[in-house]
Amino acid sequence: MKRVYNFAPGPSTMPQEVLEQAAREMLCYGDTGMNVMEMSHRSKQYQAIFDETEATLRELMHIPQDYSVLFLQGGATGQFAAIPMNLMTGSGAADYVDSGNFAHGALVEAGKYGKVNVAASSRDDKYAYIPELDASKFNPDADYFYITTNNTIYGTRYHTLPETGRVPLVADMSSNILSEVYDVSRFGVIYAGAQKNVGPAGLTIVIVRRDLLGRAMPITPKIMDWTIMDEKGSMLNTPPTYAIYMAGLCMKWLKKQGGVEAIEKVNIEKAKLLYDALDDSDFYRPTARPDSRSRMNVTFTTPSPELDAEFVKAGAARDLVNLKGHRLVGGIRASIYNAMPVEGVKALVAFMKSFEMEHK
Repeated sequence: MKRVYNFAPGPSTMPQEVLEQAAREMLCYGDTGMNVMEMSHRSKQYQAIFDETEATLRELMHIPQDYSVLFLQGGATGQFAAIPMNLMTGSGAADYVDSGNFAHGALVEAGKYGKVNVAASSRDDKYAYIPELDASKFNPDADYFYITTNNTIYGTRYHTLPETGRVPLVADMSSNILSEVYDVSRFGVIYAGAQKNVGPAGLTIVIVRRDLLGRAMPITPKIMDWTIMDEKGSMLNTPPTYAIYMAGLCMKWLKKQGGVEAIEKVNIEKAKLLYDALDDSDFYRPTARPDSRSRMNVTFTTPSPELDAEFVKAGAARDLVNLKGHRLVGGIRASIYNAMPVEGVKALVAFMKSFEMEHK
């Protein structure tokens, strides 16, 4: 069996230990005589898997009991609409920080349901950094304040969270959830697509403070109404059962690594290895500003687009795959989520040095 180092931004690499366990349980989970994807979501066997997954997530993130955890479908993009439909019902306005492509998509979607105040933006500078926040530009009557904690495409992250006072902070954590420690109590809502750090595509996690439930617009489809989904235990309809099971395996793997506190130290080490290699080179150019650099998605270029393409091709020949930058920005992107081992980053750094020597 040949395994490559997969630097894809999502769906992304998963722990080999998890994949091997899923393979062992493919024909029969426990003594049920069937695979998890064949189980009724209403069965006792599946409910036990579901409950354990939620409990493990609560343990890993230290989620307070006054927060609901929902396992939903529709991806993070579905929540672009669900958030305003569930929350933009007081003043009918919200603050958004425009820090990347997904943040921009979220604010455009929210504009269909209420008034959006762009509190800060780095769009004119190609999202190379997290914009500085000026509290005087915040709307004190906003129903919520929205950020994207890590920008997958541009390789930036918030190093400091905004202070929003009584206004609930809403965060898209799709590309860095479970990779670093956050105080959940600072947020009104945290949500994330699973396909980067949690598990396979198909599952969306929503963590919402319970006092924010019960505010949905009358037009909100029931499948997007957090209050209804909370009352139904995320099972108004059939949830993404197998994706939840796989996410649970990844969470148990993370727990064995020492939890979020331990994996954060590993992620800092991996990012440092890669950024040090970039900063020590006059051949490669990091695209994110140093004070905004992501630990999960490292973006950079070579001296020309032609060399960028050659780098990606040569890397793949060395079993370092999916290094091509997003189509909107080009260049090179290495996504180094929780499941990417330190050895993978070291192999990439070694390749970078040899490629530079050959093309200077």
